[in-house]
Amino acid sequence: MPNSTKNDFFMEHALKEAKKSFLMDEVPVGAIIVIDSEIIGRGHNRPILNHDPTSHAEIEAIRNASEKIKNYRLKGADMYVTLEPCAMCYGAIVHSRISNIFFGAYDKKSGICTSCDNFSLKSYFNHKPKITGNVMEKECSKILSDFFKAKRS
Repeated sequence: MPNSTKNDFFMEHALKEAKKSFLMDEVPVGAIIVIDSEIIGRGHNRPILNHDPTSHAEIEAIRNASEKIKNYRLKGADMYVTLEPCAMCYGAIVHSRISNIFFGAYDKKSGICTSCDNFSLKSYFNHKPKITGNVMEKECSKILSDFFKAKRS
């Protein structure tokens, strides 16, 4: 399967997670974790429902994947997330040793993969995941804009 097709396939699954957040009136961000073409972790934003500011999609997916494989290290894993990660999530990605981050929409307010900063260029991180943005960016941006448009009306 070509990379673009593979990336779109997995980002579709992350979008399904984002839709769960949308239906729960949470900011619609979804994430999945993949090892050897198998989805081993899923997560979607739930900070309001869980009364937990760390309940971002990426953190939920890392927790889910780590529990599934019974290891806090996710070496060789890819994360697909519908929105560019924030600093907290990037830190969790680094500590879990995820190899690749694929994200959809850019986050001009708090994205640290390219938008506000690029943490992968910082020398103080001992692990540097490869970052690929703009995977199904249009679809990932649309669910966010639809959510906020509904909030404003």
